[in-house]
Amino acid sequence: MTDAVHTQSNPATADLTADAPSFPKRVFSGVQPTNRLQLGNYLGAVKRFVDMQNSGAETLYCIVDLHALSVWQDPADLTRATRELTAGYIASGLDPEKSILFNQARVPEHTQLAWIFNCVARMGWMSRMTQFKDKAGKNRENASVGLFTYPALMAADILVYHATHVPVGDDQKQHIELTRDVAAKFNNDFKTPFFPMTEPVIEGAATRVMSLRDGTKKMSKSDPSDMSRINLTDDADTIAQKFRKARTDPDPLPETFAELAERPEARNLINIYAGLADISVDAVMAEVSGQAFSEFKPRLADLAVAKLSPISTEMERLMRDPAEIDRILANGAERARAIAAPILKRTYEITGLVV
Repeated sequence: MTDAVHTQSNPATADLTADAPSFPKRVFSGVQPTNRLQLGNYLGAVKRFVDMQNSGAETLYCIVDLHALSVWQDPADLTRATRELTAGYIASGLDPEKSILFNQARVPEHTQLAWIFNCVARMGWMSRMTQFKDKAGKNRENASVGLFTYPALMAADILVYHATHVPVGDDQKQHIELTRDVAAKFNNDFKTPFFPMTEPVIEGAATRVMSLRDGTKKMSKSDPSDMSRINLTDDADTIAQKFRKARTDPDPLPETFAELAERPEARNLINIYAGLADISVDAVMAEVSGQAFSEFKPRLADLAVAKLSPISTEMERLMRDPAEIDRILANGAERARAIAAPILKRTYEITGLVV
């Protein structure tokens, strides 16, 4: 797919070339409010959200509740999970005054732009999305249409703010590539460089945190075993117990991280330690080389408790006042709409819709 080109040949679009904007560094990302916020979400997303907020970038962080509806959700659980995720954002260091925090359903511009992108995106693009194949499984004819068109809504989430950067886990990279495809096709079809080519930000030692019971599987909120994950609502004793019982192997830790290539559980625990300690995996190996897991796992548990138990304590405090959480989300949605509404309006004008 080619980038958009300027042209003065079409009178209907000639004035749109003035739209070539100077895109600021604007960061957008979101997390689904399904089940419990867990360590993988924290290290792979929320912790990096805080780092970007504190870097001086303009940051918008969303609870993507509409995406959650692509599979069945119990309404009461969805309400609780939306507030709990907001509490997790704030307890982890996101400041509602520095970042725009909101839930997707409060900003209708997301779904309005998603319809435009449903008409821009191609069936073949959607059919190749590995996440749809994974979630739909063998019974794809019974999957919701929303699950199939999920990437168009994700593209709208990002581009309705002209976001230039999106921190994501490596499993979401394909969705950002599709977002770029949608932006490029829109720009090319309407001959105006209106939407930016958003860049994924995939970095850090623990961008993909694996299960504590099976190092070949991603840590997941939907895993039936609670021992497979660290929930951000876990208390200090539970966090320590889960790490001490995490699956490992009988061999001591080697000198280099590369030597853990065939030891997924060991590799996962080193990744987690590096993510929590904010150091490289090589630095971790320099500290723990030669240790048995009977020595390393208590060390990891102590670190995790020190980093995570203050978050769980603050989340518990915030959840006692759901009205305040709702006020924060409403205020964030108002600020988000102030950015999104003009971009959607201009999109409608570019496409010829009378508004």
